[in-house]
Amino acid sequence: MSDSALRVALVGPTHPFKGGVAAHTTSLAHELADAGHEVTLVSWSHLYPAFLYPGEQAVPGGAPDVEPFPRTLRVLSWARPDTWLRAGRRLRDVDVVVVVHVVPAVVPAHLALLRAAGAGSGRGPRVVVVAHNVLPHEPGPGDRPLVGSLLRRADAVLVHSDEQAALAAELGAPRVREVDLPPHLPGGPPEPRPEHDGPVRLLSLGIVRDYKGIDLLLEALREVDGPTLTVAGELWGDAGRRVRELAADPRLRGRVEVHGGYVPADRIAGLMARHDVVVLPYRSATASQNVLLARRHGRPVLATSVGTFPAQVRDGVDGLLVPPADREALVAALRTLAEPGTADRLADAVREPDLSGPWAHYVGALEALAAPPAVPVDEPEPSVVPVGPVARAKAAVAGLRARRQPVLTIGPLDLPEDVRATDLLAVDADAVRAAEVARELGLPRAKDPVAAWAALGAVASLVRVLDDRSRTAVIVDESGSSSPFSRWARALGFAPVELELTGRRAAVEALDVDTASLDVVARLHPGGCTANDVQHVVGQASWSLRSGGLLLLTLPIGDDDPDFAVRAADVRGIVARADDLGLALVGDADGEVLSQMRDARVAFGDNGAPAYAVLRLTFRRK
Repeated sequence: MSDSALRVALVGPTHPFKGGVAAHTTSLAHELADAGHEVTLVSWSHLYPAFLYPGEQAVPGGAPDVEPFPRTLRVLSWARPDTWLRAGRRLRDVDVVVVVHVVPAVVPAHLALLRAAGAGSGRGPRVVVVAHNVLPHEPGPGDRPLVGSLLRRADAVLVHSDEQAALAAELGAPRVREVDLPPHLPGGPPEPRPEHDGPVRLLSLGIVRDYKGIDLLLEALREVDGPTLTVAGELWGDAGRRVRELAADPRLRGRVEVHGGYVPADRIAGLMARHDVVVLPYRSATASQNVLLARRHGRPVLATSVGTFPAQVRDGVDGLLVPPADREALVAALRTLAEPGTADRLADAVREPDLSGPWAHYVGALEALAAPPAVPVDEPEPSVVPVGPVARAKAAVAGLRARRQPVLTIGPLDLPEDVRATDLLAVDADAVRAAEVARELGLPRAKDPVAAWAALGAVASLVRVLDDRSRTAVIVDESGSSSPFSRWARALGFAPVELELTGRRAAVEALDVDTASLDVVARLHPGGCTANDVQHVVGQASWSLRSGGLLLLTLPIGDDDPDFAVRAADVRGIVARADDLGLALVGDADGEVLSQMRDARVAFGDNGAPAYAVLRLTFRRK
């Protein structure tokens, strides 16, 4: 285990328990382990009492929704307080306990475990609470003080929406970070879609509860001829009974199918293939995987504007958004979907979700929250160091952690969503827009729009993926003096070392750094990589970056000059080689990015297609 790795105890549900929280917890254990941390998943043999979860708690048939995590201890029982204490005592030597919070009834168990682990004593582990729902969708009278007692005991709380962040702060959480819920999608890849010539087919997937608004959808559906609906999921309590009653309405005869019971992962792809639109008519929401799941299978979404849905669905482009609990708006949306060709038009605009980048952001956020607060250091102000003698460069790296105060404060939510860690620039207008975004953020002016585009994505990776709020990251920038990246990093409070390009290109070997000692290595336009040196740069980064560190680089993409530009078909090989060396791509170069190049060629035609494009790749050291 490297010096930067953490000993993590992740406390939460996993297989054989079913549902999104168990899948997320298990996926999080895998992702933390892949990032180089020593992870133990502390889970439950008996989780919720029956009155809290009236459905089947375990996955039917025993098949896991996601791959189980090998280092799992199923030692906790909701009905056995002695198991809470015993488990806590075993965690006294870990660096951080990550508690997965969903319902208030489990808070006493979590508090007892944390006390037994010595958390909050000054000598025990730090505590990060991952709160899927700070308070339940149907809260009880004692929920607020109970949940507040857990959040106040934590060092930090991670939530998945702005609304939940405000609620956690209101209940006394000392430090709150909002991060998008990363994908932990059950089921396999999309299945071929059979031919269909008929009305639009709607799909509701998941447990039927009152806050999910399926009853409102059925009431609206009675007023619209044509669309059919499949409700696939467990039917809970009064909400389930109401849905069955509405489905039996004569006005919906032959148009609604209710498949009660848990939907196993191996049935999801087939259901998606046989339906046209996924419906999420929630009355209220925090975050949900179902939009990403729909996008994974190329399906548009009809959703209400609650929780994270407005940020995930482009209204009128790849789905429709309506106000919550608004039957008339639902009726209008259903009539729009019933129009011939509408569902197909929306489906054509659906983008496959990025399955790796959000996890890199998420793990980076947890790492930052798990670290002890940075202690300010009043030292001299080393900043830019043009590389000359090796000794000078070594001295610069040794003094990097003596930093300036940041000029700008930019957080993940300040950057537009379409500024991605891995992306392709094929249209000049996108570069001009990147320069305008940088100016709006208050970053120093960049003369070259392409360099601004390259550097803006790199800054987004610093803020979202690295998430080094203390601004102590060791950054080595080999991009040259024409790149704005180092100036922008200094504006945020970092102290990058710049390697000037004098004759033969300088490289990180010139710094004579220790193995796994750097946080960021950058090679960005106009000093980015070429086809001749990209493999060398990837190799350098594989030994010089610490676990969790970033390699930020740009590449020219084209077919005319094999010594300078990389062919689109060769990018997959570069990514695979990087992965072999322990560098995981943040984003989806083969899926989302290179498809943009193909789209550009189609849009411009064979004669007008751009000869070159610039590809920005971000890798994270495992």
